[in-house]
Amino acid sequence: MATTNLSAYEKEHLPDARSMRIGIVVSEWNEHVTSNLLKGCVDALTDCGVSEQRILVAHVPGSFELALGAQLLLENHRLDAVVCLGCIIRGETAHFDFVSQACAQGIQSTSLKLGKPVIFGVLTDDTQEQSLARSGGSKGNKGTEAAITAIKMAGLQRELEQAW
Repeated sequence: MATTNLSAYEKEHLPDARSMRIGIVVSEWNEHVTSNLLKGCVDALTDCGVSEQRILVAHVPGSFELALGAQLLLENHRLDAVVCLGCIIRGETAHFDFVSQACAQGIQSTSLKLGKPVIFGVLTDDTQEQSLARSGGSKGNKGTEAAITAIKMAGLQRELEQAW
């Protein structure tokens, strides 16, 4: 896991995001953490030039449902990328392993199936304290990092589509 704040970015090194349309799917489970991820994501997107009118937010019950939420957004809206935000905290059973694995594979599968960037902004931490540190605390905000990744990947897709 990261030992420093990795959420810093330099806008001048990012693609022009002013015309981008970005979807965000956020889990309602562990809302005290995911609401911080959502704030970091939206703040970074708007800071980089994406207008609030071009950001579409959808809520799903838990991290397991993020992949389908992303697929529904991409199938029903013209979006350049979708950011998936969730928080899975290890418990006493194997449930953590099943949900984490399915969530990661589902998000990757959705991206590859639909040919659009679907960004993994899901915390998979051992404790609530670790999640809070990574959702706007001492370790930065994974939501911010996911927003920057969405801008970079959407920019790459645009660049490659126009190259030929």
